[in-house]
Amino acid sequence: MADAAARLVTTLAAPLDRARDAADAPHLLWWPVAPPASGGGRPADDRRLLVQRGDTELVAVAPGTPGAAPVRFPAPWPRGFGTCTVAPGSDLAVFTGVHAVRAVDPTGAVRWEVGHGCWDGSCRTLHTTYEEYASDHNHLYADSGSAVFSADGTLVWAHIRGPVAAAGPDPEALDEWLVIDAADGRVLGRAETETVAAGSHHVPHPDPARMGLSVGEGQDGVPLRWGRWDGEKLSVEQFCNDERILTAVSPSGERFLTVTHYEEMLGVHRVDDGCVLSELDAGHAVPRHPEADPDDRDADETLWDYECGFLDEETVIAGTSERDEEYGEQRHWLVSTAGEQLRVIARITYPFPISGAPTALGDGTWYTVSEAGDALHVWSR
Repeated sequence: MADAAARLVTTLAAPLDRARDAADAPHLLWWPVAPPASGGGRPADDRRLLVQRGDTELVAVAPGTPGAAPVRFPAPWPRGFGTCTVAPGSDLAVFTGVHAVRAVDPTGAVRWEVGHGCWDGSCRTLHTTYEEYASDHNHLYADSGSAVFSADGTLVWAHIRGPVAAAGPDPEALDEWLVIDAADGRVLGRAETETVAAGSHHVPHPDPARMGLSVGEGQDGVPLRWGRWDGEKLSVEQFCNDERILTAVSPSGERFLTVTHYEEMLGVHRVDDGCVLSELDAGHAVPRHPEADPDDRDADETLWDYECGFLDEETVIAGTSERDEEYGEQRHWLVSTAGEQLRVIARITYPFPISGAPTALGDGTWYTVSEAGDALHVWSR
């Protein structure tokens, strides 16, 4: 198997000190851009934000703008109580909490808020403030939803625990998916996802009216939902029989990528109906780790990381780093999507050791997080 050398494009330092600010590792938010109607390829539009969540604030930096000052959003609750995201223009942050989805501007002013059922499975209270449960041990370990801005920044797609506060408490309420006007917080559309989530994440589509949602239900499954907003109604399709995790959408928006729940299989699917176009078993495609003990039979079972994505329309980057870590150097792979079957075409080599899974950025580049979680390394072939 051939090797493909990775070239370091840039290193982005984390804006917060992880120990001092009790911060998560940074990550890059990016939004896919629809190809021009003329078919001339992707426009040169660097829509990326370096984002890091601390315990008291969320910080966003535009890495493509030299000298850009960090934008800081005061956090309405500590980082253990939900997830967060930032608008493409860095003018608004959305925090998904245990009891509400709240939009905050850089001054800390609440732009809007959508209350919903409590993510603590044993609680039926429609809370109005974080302080109501701040000291309760059970709420510290509540489940969570997620939110993301559409590709054009006009909509917020939010996965919440039903019901929306205005509907009143409902012991049988399932999770709901909302389409929210990013400007004023109006709930434009809503639909049940028929899930009971422990957590979730969104995968944006180049079309702002389409969105992917991957829901984690622990050992019960990984439901995959595909949403369409036609301006009046949110329609939701169920794909992949709750067995595959949605990881990415191709630059054209025509295909999406999944990993099976137990990490053994990559799959490329058609967006329109979820049909599997091709797939790849890690055990057949990736050799056992060269540093593993020859007598260790467990090393024969190679597994994909949960995070993988499209470098371009015909190339996927995927890692086996989670399993490799048991034996030594962590490995990443280039996978071709051309033809009827996925196939590994090269192992990526790096100029220094990397850690964790690769995150593709859709334009031929990807990034890895430093082992200390204090920087991102952006790479190209």
